[in-house]
Amino acid sequence: MRFSVNIPNFGDFADPRNVATVATAAEQAGWDGLFVWDHVLHRSHQGRPFGDPWMLLTAAALATSRIRLGTLLTPVPRYRPQQLARQVATLDRLSGGRVIFAAGLGGPVEDEYRSFGDTAAPRELADRLDEGLELLARFWSGEPVNHHGPHYEVHDVTLLPATVQRPRPPVWIGGFWPRRPPMRRAARWEGAVPLFESARHGHAPDAAEVRELVAYVREHRTSDADRPFEFVLGGATPPDAAGALDVVGPLRDAGATWWDERQVQTGPDLDRLAPVLRRVEAGPPVVR
Repeated sequence: MRFSVNIPNFGDFADPRNVATVATAAEQAGWDGLFVWDHVLHRSHQGRPFGDPWMLLTAAALATSRIRLGTLLTPVPRYRPQQLARQVATLDRLSGGRVIFAAGLGGPVEDEYRSFGDTAAPRELADRLDEGLELLARFWSGEPVNHHGPHYEVHDVTLLPATVQRPRPPVWIGGFWPRRPPMRRAARWEGAVPLFESARHGHAPDAAEVRELVAYVREHRTSDADRPFEFVLGGATPPDAAGALDVVGPLRDAGATWWDERQVQTGPDLDRLAPVLRRVEAGPPVVR
């Protein structure tokens, strides 16, 4: 099992220097990854400074040499695919091939889309997500791309350099369980990053729900079934080994392959450097 640290891209973590501090501490303490949120607007946290996630991850990449880096998660329909492909490929080059790309619709949808005059229709956004993901994979290849789709057009474009990771970085897909469509989408890629209707951000899900989700995704993995596939679950654990094992152990046994350490979204420490750094420095859970 692998272990990552999860931080928002606002508050204290809008400052790339603070993100670099967390990344350095995470690498030294034995964590395997650092993931940051990708929000332009989140009205529940309005009034705080926000940082661009790709700039924040650039600072993290320059401060580390081992841990995996990425967003959890990027709302692909909010971006132009060519712009996003460049950002991810540049970070993958800078980090020596350490990027994991997690994608979804993002949210709150009203904040991230309609506030800027875009649609908030879930079906249209989902169609843009799927088409955008396919385009990203083709752009990252470094091969010529021609595409005529319902949302995007590309005419004989080759984006270089290609990503260091071949054929591309791993793609993880997020969504709320028990909604099935996002997890069917995840089954077509390399990982699932579910949130749960019964356990929101920062709260560990029930192991029985995790087993149900894992079985559902495995049932729908019809192509490239031999590829490694990750089930990424998260929440807040205490720094003591026994307490952390009580939280993470049952989820590992249910099929989780990554534990993503998160502050409770409604708690006071979500975007504060000092308490997050204390938890990071205490090290990841020990799950034998």
